[in-house]
Amino acid sequence: MIGDCHDMKPLPDSVKKLIEAKTFANIATLMPDGSPHVTQTWVDHDGDLVLINTIEGSQKHKNVLRYPRVALDICDPANAFNVAVIRGRVKEVTFKGADEHVDKLAKKYLGQDKYQSRRPGMRRVLFKIEPVQIVPPFTDTTPRKST
Repeated sequence: MIGDCHDMKPLPDSVKKLIEAKTFANIATLMPDGSPHVTQTWVDHDGDLVLINTIEGSQKHKNVLRYPRVALDICDPANAFNVAVIRGRVKEVTFKGADEHVDKLAKKYLGQDKYQSRRPGMRRVLFKIEPVQIVPPFTDTTPRKST
């Protein structure tokens, strides 16, 4: 397992609902010099794991292989106050299932059955992120425990 020893937190239903909508995530990773690298990306979840799909060799891919801690915000484009913030660690980086997963995301975000931007030699990679700190959307009225 990549990462450190913080305990994984379950994703609240309000965060899962936000991820399941046609929302985007901004993921922050760390560059070799320690400076932040932030990119907007499609987002998904598998139970309590947050899923990010990218291409092999992208800057975020290189960054998480070196330092697996990440931060994300997931913002509803219709309501900027409906945002969740997650800090976590990349538990797994895998090619297994990444092509099928990007097709699922293409259906969600583009209405296409297959991701159309594949290029020869391009390999998809899937990040499985364990949340260790979660700030649910402001619209979530569930009482929070301090973390």
